[in-house]
Amino acid sequence: MHVTITGASRGIGAALADRYRAQGHRVTGTSRRGGGTDDLVALDVTQPAQFAALAKRLGGAPVDLLVCNAGVYPDGDETLDTGYPAALWAEVLATNVTGVFLTIQTLLPNLRLAPGARIAILSSHMGSTARAPGDSYIYRASKAAVLNLGRNLAADLRGDGIAVGIYHPGWVQTDMGGPGADIPVQTSVEGLLARFAALSPENSGCFETWDGRPIPY
Repeated sequence: MHVTITGASRGIGAALADRYRAQGHRVTGTSRRGGGTDDLVALDVTQPAQFAALAKRLGGAPVDLLVCNAGVYPDGDETLDTGYPAALWAEVLATNVTGVFLTIQTLLPNLRLAPGARIAILSSHMGSTARAPGDSYIYRASKAAVLNLGRNLAADLRGDGIAVGIYHPGWVQTDMGGPGADIPVQTSVEGLLARFAALSPENSGCFETWDGRPIPY
């Protein structure tokens, strides 16, 4: 199996890449700066011109599983009265929404070459409209948008046999989640591996937690 993972240089992305490699799968990862190995490609998902290099690197290789993991959460400390500047909105939406769309659009030819291909979008339960406790407006809006994107892609790609799932990895002890988060990286990754393996045309469009619980939209 060929797995492609964005944001694969650290945190959940790096742990997923390590697990898939340990299982004997081919992994192509991306990070903003790339890496010293052939399987870590330089890609800043906010820079549309860089996607051509990713497409060129993969060439005509089928991609069985695409994991859209790259994301940012910079507005946790913003205040409603004076915070949330327009530039921050642009940065987060470019990464968490447009970056996901461009990644999928770029790799569609590769996904269509793999029978039963799957796309896993790492989102957050904070994108649920049914659960709206306030705060973190930019991040919540971006994750609501990528949830909508994923569900619409699931509908459009059904005819190609490509399944799309949207997943909340949990509050994870990474640079983003911080040391006080609920679960360690490996716990999240174990659950996500099971979710990705279970993704199929029958449950395409699902919005689930890392441990398989459905999340209200």
